[in-house]
Amino acid sequence: MTEVSSLTGRLLVATPALADPNFDRAVVLLLDHDEEGSLGVVLNRPTPVDVGDILEGWADLAGEPGVVFQGGPVSLDSALGVAVIPGGSNGDLAPLGWRRVHGAIGLVDLEAPPELLASALGSLRIFAGYAGWGPGQLEDELVEGAWYVVESEPGDVSSPAPERLWREVLRRQRNELAMVATYPDDPSLN
Repeated sequence: MTEVSSLTGRLLVATPALADPNFDRAVVLLLDHDEEGSLGVVLNRPTPVDVGDILEGWADLAGEPGVVFQGGPVSLDSALGVAVIPGGSNGDLAPLGWRRVHGAIGLVDLEAPPELLASALGSLRIFAGYAGWGPGQLEDELVEGAWYVVESEPGDVSSPAPERLWREVLRRQRNELAMVATYPDDPSLN
């Protein structure tokens, strides 16, 4: 079996060629990636549903725009909390109710009392559902050119303008990917 180099904590940025409407201009944070498959959340799909409508106790801690994000097409009836804990990447003891994924980014136990994390949180986003790939499936999509793989930054999780995240992530790359940020929404109109 081929060893899989972990992409956990990195971003998958949909290429303009990706045809799946679930991932059009998507920016996916990979929360887990190994030989058994991959799991991530789409960072730039806000819904009109307020966090308080489904997880009242977490509403005051959720960053702007304060809505639930559609994390992907799988298990839309489940919720995942992704939070940035400032200083969480320096090896300090993780606060109760938070599990480090990569650097300062981690998963929140939404069953825990919000007060456990309130003082430690830098930002929090709530996601309905997730994006998932079976063993080797993501690697196949990468070979096909469906995704760009880039480094994440803690601010990506809580971007105040998620509709601009695709372009912003591409624009900050130091290679030809920065030019892809100018790709038109509908190239047929050129």
